[in-house]
Amino acid sequence: MSTHYCDVLIIGSGTAGLALALKLSVKGKVIILAKETAGGTNSAMAQGGISAVMSDEDSFESHLQDTLIAGAGLCKETVVKDYVEQAPDRIHDLINWGVHFDVRKRGSEETQEIDLTREGGHSFRRILHFEDQTGLEIHRTLLRRVQEHPNIELMERYYAIDLIVNKEVNPDDMSPVTCIGSYALNKNDGEVHTFVAKNTVLATGGAGKVYLYTSNWGGATGDGIAMAYRVGARIANLEFMQFHPTCLFHRESRNFLISEALRGEGGELIDQNGHAFMPKYHPLGSLAPRDVVARSIDNEMKKTGAECVFLDMTKLDRDFLKNRFPNIFNKCLEYGIDMSTQPIPVVPAAHYLCGGVVTDVDGRTDIPGLWAVGETACTGLHGANRLASNSLLECLTTAHNCAQKINSVSDAETLFPLEPKPWTHPQESNDDEMIVINHMWDEIRRTMWNYMGIVRSNKRLERAQHRLKNILAETKEYYSNMKIHSDILELRNIATVADLSIECALRRKESRGIHYNIDHPEKAALAQDTIVVRGLI
Repeated sequence: MSTHYCDVLIIGSGTAGLALALKLSVKGKVIILAKETAGGTNSAMAQGGISAVMSDEDSFESHLQDTLIAGAGLCKETVVKDYVEQAPDRIHDLINWGVHFDVRKRGSEETQEIDLTREGGHSFRRILHFEDQTGLEIHRTLLRRVQEHPNIELMERYYAIDLIVNKEVNPDDMSPVTCIGSYALNKNDGEVHTFVAKNTVLATGGAGKVYLYTSNWGGATGDGIAMAYRVGARIANLEFMQFHPTCLFHRESRNFLISEALRGEGGELIDQNGHAFMPKYHPLGSLAPRDVVARSIDNEMKKTGAECVFLDMTKLDRDFLKNRFPNIFNKCLEYGIDMSTQPIPVVPAAHYLCGGVVTDVDGRTDIPGLWAVGETACTGLHGANRLASNSLLECLTTAHNCAQKINSVSDAETLFPLEPKPWTHPQESNDDEMIVINHMWDEIRRTMWNYMGIVRSNKRLERAQHRLKNILAETKEYYSNMKIHSDILELRNIATVADLSIECALRRKESRGIHYNIDHPEKAALAQDTIVVRGLI
């Protein structure tokens, strides 16, 4: 078994992990683990853009208030203020790294002025974008920088199994736990490697694949959250899975996102009869916050029995649509939909997790030596519902703060931790049982979609919890007795995250932000986080 040593181990290759690696590269050796190829990440799929105050018409106070309103009382205002006020500097970081943003045109001539669009919940145009592939442009630019850097080693197809801590985690033993690295499965040859690090950072993204319908990439299985939970870190607010209102509804496409930026440019949500229905739900109409729009669509579909609603872009110029949204325009054409002449069929889908591993504004967790950045972390920025395009911003701000803290510690203060125990695990494999693993994966995702979807009830949540407890027991048996396999690891993680999400939802005796329970339809007077800790559920 190979052992690797580094100053910082980053688990995850999305925008947060890459930005952090670039800022930490002056400190020493950085290793990044990507569970598939480095391009496999939600970051690269982000279409709409990144939010920052870049216009004289806009203000930090407005961005802050928009974020707080969307977060429904659960945002940490000091965190929001920190991220909003440093946002322009993080945009300049991107530009200095070589990221391109669309610029405004006067007639047929381009200017040097960055084009800004508006999305749901924003009071002003403050969304920077590159066509409809902003996340891809940012990610591929940062990835190129990382691959060229002599102090950064990117290791692809390494699946982190568990964090390594200095002692066995036991709720009855309250002595400090310190993270000293991670075990990871090399998916190329099936061998397990040990990674020893002075600092370990979780940048594994979200958990959309816990649900049957999601806009997320296939690897968004909540790995970092599950690993952190297993070593005793606090986990918060997993009931707040944001459902994006508009994913393409087509039998050949289950996770293609129709960006909120289309509504920012004038798109209107309509029913099967062509009537715009959002104005009766919210004063902002189709530009209402995402939780409102998703619930409204869900209600319209249930009320009428329709399989979907529609996003109408036909009032906009065809050339504008092709140039502003080339990826979405061409993808719709592949499925026989010309968005310039016919409405796009859309449905909500699980999109972004507002909860995660509890951290401070710098990404520091409860466990010394362990950090979390990006969607994996629950920093307090999003509260009970994320404001559109604040996600890429959070990737950069938490990465920046985290890098500053780690870089500020002198080398004399950080020593390599003790040698971890060798990895041991059963080596027997039973290929016949792998089909059962797939069935259990499917059962979890359907249970979450049917019982813990956009609208919930106590009875549905209790039924889901009962089913998950059985699946967790079976998953533990498979993990403990079979040769290690990435499918078993992912099942183990989504089962853990699904169970914790249901537990969080049952504890919240109110409806707030994304979480809506018909048995507790009102918002409680006091806004509180839902915290779960291993052994204390």
